[in-house]
Formats: sequence, C-alpha cells, structure tokens
Amino acid sequence: MGMLGNMFSSARPAEGNVRVRRSTPTEERPREADSDRKSRDGERKTTAPAAAAATKPAKAVKHPEVTGPADAVLSATVITLVAFGIVMVYSASAVFAHQRFGSGQYFLIRQSIFAVLGLCVMVVTASIDYHKLRALTYPFLLTALALLLVTAVGFGHAAGGAARWISVGPIHIQPAEIVKVAMICWLAYSLSKKTERIRSFSVGFLPHVLGAGVVMILCLKQPDFGSAVMIGLITFFMLFTAGARLGYILGAGMLALPMVYYLVAGSEYRMRRITAFLSPFQYRHSAGYQIAESLMSFGAGGTTGVGIGDSHQKLLFLPEAHTDFISAIIGEELGFLGFLAMVAAFLLLVVRGLRAAFTAVDEYGTYLAVGITLFLGTQAFTNLAVAVGLLPTKGLVLPFISYGGSSLLVNCLAVGLLLNVSRPRVGAVVSAGESSRAFGGVA
Repeated sequence: MGMLGNMFSSARPAEGNVRVRRSTPTEERPREADSDRKSRDGERKTTAPAAAAATKPAKAVKHPEVTGPADAVLSATVITLVAFGIVMVYSASAVFAHQRFGSGQYFLIRQSIFAVLGLCVMVVTASIDYHKLRALTYPFLLTALALLLVTAVGFGHAAGGAARWISVGPIHIQPAEIVKVAMICWLAYSLSKKTERIRSFSVGFLPHVLGAGVVMILCLKQPDFGSAVMIGLITFFMLFTAGARLGYILGAGMLALPMVYYLVAGSEYRMRRITAFLSPFQYRHSAGYQIAESLMSFGAGGTTGVGIGDSHQKLLFLPEAHTDFISAIIGEELGFLGFLAMVAAFLLLVVRGLRAAFTAVDEYGTYLAVGITLFLGTQAFTNLAVAVGLLPTKGLVLPFISYGGSSLLVNCLAVGLLLNVSRPRVGAVVSAGESSRAFGGVA
C-alpha cells in the first residue's frame, strides 16, 4: 500500500511548482470561432444517429450468400454408388426376377427409374438453400408421422411378418425411412433454436427424447425394431453434438437398456435371430440359414471374386440377395478387394459429410449434416455387419445399392440436404440462440 501511495503521489504535481487558475463565475470565457462551432455541431448530428444505430441489435440475415458449389467429392461418391447399385441389383436379381416375373430385367428397370428420380431429387434439394426449407420442418414431420401411423395400426402392406409399406399402385412406400429424415430435420431445427438452453433438462433434453420416443413406439408397432433403435441413436448423438448434458444422455441410455432387453427376450423371432447369430452353421437349415449362406458367399469370392454375374448364391440359394444381402453377392463376385473398395466409398461419404458439418455456416446446418451422415453411415455399417456375421440379422438395406425405390429416393433426398449444407456461404448473421459462423472465416 505504501508503494501504491508513492506512485499515485508522484503522479500528482507539486503545489509549489504549479499554479492553478480558477475561473470566477463572472469571468467571461473566450468565444469559439464560428467555423469551429459549426463543425462540432455537425459532428454531433452525424455521430448521434451512428451511436444510436450501434446500440440496436443487428438485423438477422436468414439466408447467407452462397459463394461456391456443393462438395464435388461427395457428389461423385454418391453417383458412383447409385450406378454401382444398378449393376449389382441386376446381377443379383436376374435369375429370381425371371422365375417370378418372367423377365430378368424386372428389377433392373425399376431400380434404374428410381435412380434417375432419386438423382433429380438430390440435385433439386441441393440447389435450394436449406435455410428456406426450415418452414417445411413441421409439415414434413407431421406427414411422415401420419404415414407411419397408417402402418402402425395395421393398414400397411405386409411382407416378411411386418406391415412396413404403403402400396400406391406399383410403388411401395416405407414410412419408417421417411420419418428418419423428418426426425433429423426436426431435431436440427429445434436444437438450433435452443442453443442457449440446450443444457436444460426441461427445454433442451426432455422434449426431443419424448418426440423420439413417440416415433420409436410407432416403429415398434409395425414391428420394426431396427428403425426404432436407429432413431434412438440418431436422437442421442445429435443431442450430444448440440451440447446436452452427458449425464442426461447416459441416464436415458441406462433406462432404455431394460426395455431393449425386454423387447428382445420377449420376442421369439428376435431370440431366434440372436441364437442364429451366435451359431449360424449350427442352425444352418433353420434360423441361421441366411447368415450361413452369406458367409459362404464371401468365402467363395476370395480375394478377387468369381466375376460379375457368376455368383452361385444368387441362384436362389441366398434369400433377399438383391436387397438385404446384396453385399454378400458383391463379396462373392468382386471378392475382398471389391468389397473393401465399396466400404472405402461409404467411409469417404461419412468423412465428407462430417466435413460439411464442421464447415457449416450455422448450428442448423451442422446438426442437419451430422444427423444425415449418422443416418447413412449407421445404416451402411449395420447392413455390412449383418452380412459378415458381426450383428444379428436385421431388415436394413444397403444405402444406394440395395433394391428399393422408397429407400433410394429418401437416401438421395438426404444427400441433397447434405450437399446443400456443404456449399460455402458468407455473410451469415443468424437470429438469437444461434452463433454466427462462416465458411473460410468469420461472418
């Protein structure tokens, strides 16, 4: 304190050396020049509005300016997978299609039509600024839920013991695929609005978990256990990405484990799948038939494969060869190297999707890209893991490659949104509750 006192005292001038002249009330101050007075008055007039404007909040710009094209690597990867899928669907289904429909090109023609439509959907979705699509979030979600409700109450088209499709003429729509993308859009929209309160249980966590729970119950009513699990995983991962409390997420996961166990252990056909997964060749002629035949396909393919069109398992030995187990046919005809190249393509898709999320202009784009990347990556991983015997049999198709019109269209729609987010943008000033980021710099 003594040192501080000395510093302040040394900063004061000594009274004996400085004269302080005080003006009296009657003393007249020198008049300012007219030119100086006018210039100062002008300064006050110009700076006052500027200061007032500075205190006002910045006006929100909802649609940042697009400054570049979509991710070319991601686009090329998806187009390559779709084209490869057409070839493999024809190779895997020709014999079955000829026997059942009298034409070996039956599935080839349909898959080609859906591929063209899907790529058109992808291009259109990628060209419309995803910020403008926010207004369609709730109509899209409600429509998807209505379609899912139709199948859940038993009005859907039944196949394989589950009513998961709605027949519209020759087209079979699978609402569970649509509702996954609708949920991702809703979660991205809702989470981006609640950035400041995302760590709150009542605002940031509970509403999203309850919404996901309703959708999962509708999926289980079909029944579609795989889609229900995927929606739960997507919800928790997006909550984690948004910054929700890890304790809430882990707690919800712990509460869900007994329910998952009950759903598996209480279902005879699910327990058969678990048993077949653990010992596929022991139950080769019953519950383990599909997995055993799939593993035999990979074994027959070896390193380089038997060649496209020369698979033996597709000769009505392997069920669902052109849908759920098309990766086994790929492993047989193209071998380990061909299978590995396909896996690398899906890994590249995931990497570019995460890149789009990291470089997104706002939280809405980040959550949208993360959810879609997780949706496509998880579905691909699950299908491939089932084919090689790493997971029990599940009815999930391989994105862009397996036969299926509604699945291909939905996946192309999802990639269109992902490509949209990947387009570089600048000049983003977002509304309250969201932060401001720009590709390549700060907006």
